Amino acid sequence: MVNTFKSLGVDSFLVKGLKALAISIPTDIQTKVIPVVLNQMEDVVGIAKTGTGKTAAFGLPLLQKINVENNDVQAIVLAPTRELGQQIYKNLTDFAKFKPEISITSTCGGIPIKPQIERLKEPTHIIVATPGRLIDLMERKAVALSNASYLVIDEADEMVTILKEGLDTILKGLPNKRRTFLFTATLSGEIKQLVQNYLAKKVVHIEVDMATLGHQGIDHQYVVVQPEEKLNVLMHFLTSKEGQRGIIFCKTKAAVNKLAKNLAINKFSSGALHGSLSQPIRDRIMDQFRAGHINILVATDLAARGIDVKEIEYVVQYHLPDTFDAYVHRSGRTARAGAKGLSLSVIQQDEVLDIPELEDELGITFSEMPKADAWSIEENNAKLWAKQIFKTKPNQHISEAFKTDIKTIFHHLTKDELVDKLLAHHLGQPKTLAPNEDDLKKKKKKKH
Repeated sequence: MVNTFKSLGVDSFLVKGLKALAISIPTDIQTKVIPVVLNQMEDVVGIAKTGTGKTAAFGLPLLQKINVENNDVQAIVLAPTRELGQQIYKNLTDFAKFKPEISITSTCGGIPIKPQIERLKEPTHIIVATPGRLIDLMERKAVALSNASYLVIDEADEMVTILKEGLDTILKGLPNKRRTFLFTATLSGEIKQLVQNYLAKKVVHIEVDMATLGHQGIDHQYVVVQPEEKLNVLMHFLTSKEGQRGIIFCKTKAAVNKLAKNLAINKFSSGALHGSLSQPIRDRIMDQFRAGHINILVATDLAARGIDVKEIEYVVQYHLPDTFDAYVHRSGRTARAGAKGLSLSVIQQDEVLDIPELEDELGITFSEMPKADAWSIEENNAKLWAKQIFKTKPNQHISEAFKTDIKTIFHHLTKDELVDKLLAHHLGQPKTLAPNEDDLKKKKKKKH
């Protein structure tokens, strides 16, 4: 028998809100977590990747447990980035659409604090926050958490350092008698230490298919390149995925900026995302990506948290991550909500040895993507060059007399002849890389 949210004990006002979102069947993590949060008293550690429905897993029972007659803050949800915090806030608001008396607010960093302080003067039941901003509000005496019953730590493995520094401060403002729900994609030693230090002695551990954690529906591939051809191979791949949405991961902010600049020069529909960008710029880029105005995000690991976009067809590891956990998070950006996706790692020869380690540690299988040959790369670069010309704005300061002189030079050429000459000039002569038509015909005859 298929589980329904009603059979899990979810109230009708929430079921109605889910129906408005076209959500009717609980995911695995929801099926396992919701009854525990609703009916038991223990703390919970949930292990599942982003995209499996964790927000509804903790959000639905939390919303159901809110006492609207009590104006105190009753639940706090911590997220590593403002983007993820905003996404959680939107999800909770959507779930509670048919019970507007539940008051939810987002108090994340990166934007002015004064409006948040003013908002917190109003009755508030649930606060979604980044740890740093919440601590700032506590130090300013702008928020009281002494009557809160629930603390949710989402994506804990993405904010271990922040939590180590600030969780003590946050917990001092919370009552000892509270329930804590911690969610993570990976159960590292540092996360185990957090659980031991800050959660109750009796904890319910809930895992979602850890044997294939975060990799269902993902095709893992790698392509081996020389350093000097890495960008050209990437651009050839991106051309083959034109019209699809994807994320390219780099290790550093400088690498993100450099790659994004190269993609922009070659007229790819792309944007950069990293922590040094101002919040308004990050918001604008994310809005453009969600709306489909740009198809490619070039991002660092942390900046890509909170990208809850289902239609991401591929991710590219332009640089391999330093940890297995990071690979799980990166590849988990695609193949969300049951869809299929591709995770491509662009690696150099000395990194090939890292592939078996990833396979063994994560229980996945990689296949090697054949590298585009030299002529295919040359052709693709010529197409990108042609796009640059097509998208170049005319220079209004060129005199008509000069333009007439240039037109006179090309006057007797047809359009096809002009294109042939432009390509010959761009690609150079002779075309030693171009496949010879006579050779191709001979090969076909041999096959037959």
